[in-house]
Amino acid sequence: MDFVESTVEADGERLACTVVEPDAPTASAPARPLTALLMHGAGSGDRHRCLPLARELAAAGCRAVVFDFAGHGASSGALGELSLARRARQARAVLDRCAPTGPLLLVGFSMSGQTVADLLRMPELAVRTESVALCAPAAYAREVSELPFAKQEFTNRLRQEGSWRSSTAFETLAAFGGRAVLVLPAADGVIPAGVTEALDAALRTRPAAAYARLTLPGADHLLGRWLGEHPEECERVAAALLEGVDRGPKSA
Repeated sequence: MDFVESTVEADGERLACTVVEPDAPTASAPARPLTALLMHGAGSGDRHRCLPLARELAAAGCRAVVFDFAGHGASSGALGELSLARRARQARAVLDRCAPTGPLLLVGFSMSGQTVADLLRMPELAVRTESVALCAPAAYAREVSELPFAKQEFTNRLRQEGSWRSSTAFETLAAFGGRAVLVLPAADGVIPAGVTEALDAALRTRPAAAYARLTLPGADHLLGRWLGEHPEECERVAAALLEGVDRGPKSA
């Protein structure tokens, strides 16, 4: 497989991006060309935490794209100036540059669980999205979408008990017609259990064959890092993400 490094100019920032190109098609490759966009979480997360899973997807014939959100890794910008809305705009810009056409697999770790849902709210992307994977996902109150992370108002809202209940993620994921995989650590010390169960309920609106819930014994919230340390589990997750993706894309 080939690793192609590039920079995407978007949202006033320079976003570091890596595209993992698969080798010649394999027997397990999707019937139609598929691109997976893998998005890291908040804090100290960056695209390198997504690379182990990206490599496994590419080994199975799926093109994989990872990038650093502004303020993370090798991208420009200040983390405190980032917002959920900006994250969605930056992810969209990376797709426009690296995968302007064709079916998609959207993979979000932690905070990027919300970003996956935000991308699905864009009709032109929803119709291209074959499946989604939410890895130890978070959901956030719709009122904080445009707030920079450094704003005290953002922090105050998150600290309000149950503020996540107003997230757009639940209705968006329930309306999504493609396949979904929920990947969870056995114990998550970061995401409230109520968020996980509400996302599970939203995803269960699809037929049983189009939804899988995968729990990883011994894993913690930092699933990207953990998968890099457990290659057999990483391979298992990649296989679960690619199961059934040769079906046509589904509109929201």
